[in-house]
Amino acid sequence: MDQETQRLAQQTMAFVLAGGRGSRLQELTDKRAKPAVYFGGKSRIIDFALSNAVNSGIRRIGVATQYKAHSLIRHLQRGWSFFRAERNESLDILPASQRLDEENWYRGTADAVTQNIDIIEGYNPKYIIILAGDHIYKQDYSLMIRQHVETGADVTVGCIAVPRQEATGFGVMKVDNNDRILDFVEKPADPPAMPGHPDQALASMGIYVFETAYLIELLRKDADNPKSSNDFGKDLIPDIVRNGKAMAHPFSRSCVRSGLEKEPYWRDVGTVDAFWQANVDLTDFTPALDLYDNTWPIWTYSELTPPAKFIHNEEGRRGLALSSMVSGGCIISGSQLNRCLLFTGVRTHSFSTLEGVVSMPYAEIGRNAYLKDVVIDRGVVIPEGLEVGKDPELDARRFRRTENGVCLITQAMIDKLAD
Repeated sequence: MDQETQRLAQQTMAFVLAGGRGSRLQELTDKRAKPAVYFGGKSRIIDFALSNAVNSGIRRIGVATQYKAHSLIRHLQRGWSFFRAERNESLDILPASQRLDEENWYRGTADAVTQNIDIIEGYNPKYIIILAGDHIYKQDYSLMIRQHVETGADVTVGCIAVPRQEATGFGVMKVDNNDRILDFVEKPADPPAMPGHPDQALASMGIYVFETAYLIELLRKDADNPKSSNDFGKDLIPDIVRNGKAMAHPFSRSCVRSGLEKEPYWRDVGTVDAFWQANVDLTDFTPALDLYDNTWPIWTYSELTPPAKFIHNEEGRRGLALSSMVSGGCIISGSQLNRCLLFTGVRTHSFSTLEGVVSMPYAEIGRNAYLKDVVIDRGVVIPEGLEVGKDPELDARRFRRTENGVCLITQAMIDKLAD
């Protein structure tokens, strides 16, 4: 990073929108917001946006929380408390509770920023980058900020190419050959194609760069408009496209890749299938996302745990893991694992077989269990002899089974088996 790019990052505040439930993750978000959901063996989803900010040289961060925020706030307090005010660093947790009237919830993504204008002005950043806290990717935001300044844009929108038929769930933009946004539509039925790529569309990543003074003026105007839904994608960005200068920033220009990552990696793990797949993919010989790249670390709260342990070595009762990731504090006791990802403190007991299992922290797998293609919530105790992945109809009656055959298991579902 050159000095000018570094200076721009230092003049920027990151505002992370982390209030969403993520209801398509079903019971995984019954107790926690989507950004607080575990990912990758020891991280939470929000760690990726926060790590990108820190690694990009941005050291002033605000995190807007809303739905079931306790788990997220506790994680931020434990894992992200290393900022020092005397170095002009800060991480503010911003719950939706600052209105003086009876309406406390954030009404939209723009309103979440509007309610915290006083805090933003207190830090007086020249630029502000708005981030979604619920995607998995590695990106150098400083390169996007530099493009914003050099092009004189009113807003710069981070975007990624997606197949046109999949773009209906995103904000989609039409751009010219100079990356200027000509049209921006939220979740269109017929997404506009990219220039020269008729089968692809440019989807918004929910990342926006503004000059702070301009954004605050825009937010106050939007707040006074009774017809506005107070949302960036629905209101503010389309308005700038019509009346100002909106520029697109393709993710490929600033994505961070190690030598092992072949394609730019960005995932919305917003469904149980997508969440399971992205975690299991990390067990590949050469995964699409390299978590071992020390030049761009994913910071998180790391519990103090002993190393993982594999015990028993006799025929049919051997602690064994193949193509798997096993976190600290796990004990693999006479069990066989294949393509599994176990978070901290998981215990598996003798004669159990696990294949394609993504287990949240401190779950326990009983003896003689057989589990295939499952996601296990935190602290779940799998009873002895339970079989999942052999009888689709039985699985669907007992657990949350997706169209792709992945079963989500919570303790409440296990408790019902005993009734």
